[in-house]
Amino acid sequence: MPGYLVHVGAQILCPHAGQTSVVSSNTRVKVAGQFVATLSDNYMVAGCPFTIPGPSPQPCLKVQWLVGAVRVKVMGQPAVLQDSTGLCLNPMQAPQGAPNIAVVQPRVKGA
Repeated sequence: MPGYLVHVGAQILCPHAGQTSVVSSNTRVKVAGQFVATLSDNYMVAGCPFTIPGPSPQPCLKVQWLVGAVRVKVMGQPAVLQDSTGLCLNPMQAPQGAPNIAVVQPRVKGA
């Protein structure tokens, strides 16, 4: 199913509204003046307020994408689409829920 391509300036939130920043290795392909995000990029979550009772809080720390674009590749890596599937992980690598891609560029779609 086609979806809009995600770029490094897209607004990606963890399930608890923590902000995700993309550190991309893509240096060639841009949409809306920003580099396209790929599955192999680093997605770090900051400001996740989720804490559970116990010895240490377990906020979301990073996003790991499971399914990206099938037909669109950037520098050999699948691009991340607005409808891609991923998981937010805590420091112990336990899944915390799916990320929410709230804002992307509205022009370029991929499949």
